[in-house]
Amino acid sequence: METVELKVEMVGIHERRLRKCLSKIKGIEKVEVEVGSQKVVVTGYVHRNKILKALRRGGLKAEFWSAQNEILFNAYACGSYGRFNNFNFF
Repeated sequence: METVELKVEMVGIHERRLRKCLSKIKGIEKVEVEVGSQKVVVTGYVHRNKILKALRRGGLKAEFWSAQNEILFNAYACGSYGRFNNFNFF
């Protein structure tokens, strides 16, 4: 069983549309959606590239979740938009 974390741009789309794209793939056991952070966690017996391909084919802008996404989201959520430990991001 594999767990795949993705960043999916959810501006103007509904969670239902995302789940519909993923429901067509056999082997997916669980889908967790965090709308605020635009993070989707998929667990199941399916290759990660197949998941990404299905989302993009459904018209969603998606990429694999990275450590940089986590840092940027935390900086945004804390309200320190351009500052993180006295360094400017933007």
